Parts: sequence; structure tokens; C-alpha cells
Amino acid sequence: MSTDQPSGLLLVVSGPSGVGKTTIVHRMQERLGGRFSVSATTRPRSSEEVDGQDYYFVTSGEFDRMQRGGEFLEWAEVFGRHAYGTPRRPVEAALEKGELIILDIDVQGARQVRHAMPSAFMIFILPPGEDELMRRLQSRGRDDQDAIERRFAEAQHEIRQATEVKLYDAFVINDDLERAVDETCKLVSDRRGQTTSSTPPSP
Repeated sequence: MSTDQPSGLLLVVSGPSGVGKTTIVHRMQERLGGRFSVSATTRPRSSEEVDGQDYYFVTSGEFDRMQRGGEFLEWAEVFGRHAYGTPRRPVEAALEKGELIILDIDVQGARQVRHAMPSAFMIFILPPGEDELMRRLQSRGRDDQDAIERRFAEAQHEIRQATEVKLYDAFVINDDLERAVDETCKLVSDRRGQTTSSTPPSP
């Protein structure tokens, strides 16, 4: 395969809170390019948000119609209030153009994507261990102890879900950020058939 024309790839990245997933994904994006898929949501648009750029803002009725029509790769209702989903058509159009499209979703969403698009490449980011995960959750300084304990329990559950089923193509342990970024970039580059670069692509 030519390194000048990498194949389109839908990349799914999952991992529990505090594992450093967002940092790894953004660093990978700086090196390899790609863009995040724009989700549809039923929640109200804020004054700073742009429809079609931050989210596709739709009514509950429109969301239900899209869901019944199989127009989502994955979807979920969050806290029993607002629904979020990944529209299938924009992703398919981007893949046809050879683009790298990134989804940052949980295990439940990843299961739906695997069923809808088996060719998706899925990576799960793991902490070095539970003690380190707890330390990272505490060091963020965002939550009180009850919230930290809840996030920790949720993280343990998500890790068990991810490791007990044959859903993810690769697991990356974030014991060192630079090494984890390098490994993630190599996995994605190898899947696309292109040479890994340590510098961002030209715009």
C-alpha cells in the first residue's frame, strides 16, 4: 500500500477516567492528523456552540427517527435526559476519502460500533495498575472523595468489560505518556499502512 495514500480508518479509543486517554488521542492527532466525528445530540445548544461543528443539534423526535432508521453507528441516553449518537453517513463519507476518523467512546458504544462497522480499529487505554489509577483520579483535584470512589469503581468495571471480551484490537498501558503516544501512533499507522511520523502533517 502506498504511504502517500493511507486508507481511511475509523478509530475507536476507550479507557476509564484518569487514564490519560484524551491526552494520548490529541497527541496522536497532532502527529497523524485525523478528526473527531461530530455527534448528534438532543441537548440544547449553548451560545458558544456551532451546529454541525460541535454537535448536530436535533430534536428528540428527529433523534428517535434516526435511531429507528439505523442512522447511528452508536448511541446512548446520558443520565436519562439527553441522547447522543454518532451519525453513520458522515463517517462513511470521510472513510471513502481516506480520512482518519476518531471516536472517543465507552465500551458500550464500542460494542455498537463493532456490530455496525466491523472494520473499525479499536484501542483501549489501560492504567499501569489500580493504585496508580486511584492516584491519578485524586491528583486531578476535580472531585470530592465520594466522586473519586465512584469514578474508581466505574473504571474497574469498564476495564473488566474491555478485557473479558474480544472487542478491542489492541491495549495500550499508559505507564509513560510518551511511550503510550508512540505505541498508539504506531498501531494506527500500521493499520493504515503508513509510516509513523513524530511531526504533525502539513495542513
